[in-house]
Amino acid sequence: MEFNHIPVLLDECLEGLNIRPDGIYCDGTAGGAGHSREIAKRLDGEKGGRLVAIDRDPEAVKTATERLAGYPATVVRGNYSEIDEIFERLGISGADGILMDLGVSSYQLDNAERGFSYHNDAPLDMRMSGEGLSAKDVVNGYDYQSLARIIFEYGEEKFSRSIASKIIKYREQKPIETTMELAEIIKSAVPQKARREKNPCKKTFQAIRIEVNKELEHLNIALDKAFDCLNVGGRLCIITFHSLEDRIVKEAFNRRLDPCTCPKEFPVCICGKKPVVRVITRKPIVPDAEEIEVNPRSRSAKLRIAERV
Repeated sequence: MEFNHIPVLLDECLEGLNIRPDGIYCDGTAGGAGHSREIAKRLDGEKGGRLVAIDRDPEAVKTATERLAGYPATVVRGNYSEIDEIFERLGISGADGILMDLGVSSYQLDNAERGFSYHNDAPLDMRMSGEGLSAKDVVNGYDYQSLARIIFEYGEEKFSRSIASKIIKYREQKPIETTMELAEIIKSAVPQKARREKNPCKKTFQAIRIEVNKELEHLNIALDKAFDCLNVGGRLCIITFHSLEDRIVKEAFNRRLDPCTCPKEFPVCICGKKPVVRVITRKPIVPDAEEIEVNPRSRSAKLRIAERV
């Protein structure tokens, strides 16, 4: 299966990165190299321009390596939360722009064998890296309290306790092996009205995927490191696809925009902490109707941009 992934908010990202031909840029989530290749096209290797494309998925790394051949680009298998270590290994002191597209790629969703989708029957997996804890391990190994918490916090699912209870009851008879088994369990745990309104599996599958890949933990780490890795004037562009991610990004930007730790009742700041970013997007950039029509999966995307000062 070909690694297809339509780059979301592509023009907005390219403009937001403010690309210079001689600059150093990083795509922390290379995927099918949709964003990466367009960034690399604008760089002049003879003038020092360079792109570092990172992805934890070995299939994405293979595809990105092929699609970036001939460009001033280096593809690295790793997690964007390791950006500082990757830069150090490559002898890079700082970047002029960093992009992170936090969505699951279309390839990962459409490739049934990866176990991300509740539309196809496949082994429960959901591992972006192909290594470590799988969705099957989570569903069959976590206790009731842990499952209910994950589904509620990461899926924002109001029927989390009912779904967790059904999972525990089902696995007492046999292990839950496939995506369709899990989907049917979820459907049986929610009221009929909720099943009619929309697919009730989306939130629970999202929650388990986030847990399997430790997505929010890696995001928090990556945000801290990314700001430190930016040169002054460098831009950080982040595309999120659900409220949990967007909230983390927004709060990270705001903390660096207003780092003062003085008590609110103090009339003037005495801590001396100054802003380290300029927030370019007071409100997130979202896809227009034309992009959503071409790529419905872009519907929930939000792009936030900040500049190191």
